[in-house]
Amino acid sequence: MGMGDSDDVAAGPAPDAKPDLNLIMDIPVTMQVVLGSAVMPVANLVKLGRGAVVKLDTSIGDPVDLIVNGRIVARGEVVVLETEESRFGITLTEIVSPGSRPARAKSLNA
Repeated sequence: MGMGDSDDVAAGPAPDAKPDLNLIMDIPVTMQVVLGSAVMPVANLVKLGRGAVVKLDTSIGDPVDLIVNGRIVARGEVVVLETEESRFGITLTEIVSPGSRPARAKSLNA
């Protein structure tokens, strides 16, 4: 055995091995569409009741954030579903690249 024999042992999977995504396809994730946010003092929060209107930081026509497990993955426009008039949907207009910071993240710390 020479010193080069230890190079034959791989530290991980082969570089050309592709992960089997079918193993994770049935894992449930939580998807949310965030229309907007609002910041208010607790004194105003406790005064809220039925019929109260909370002004959001999003205007009509602004894109809404699609969040999966707490991360923004896309943005889109709210639409009324033609087949179900009492339901809303979202048309995706932008996919957020993994690792990129969103241009307009809605934050409650603003």
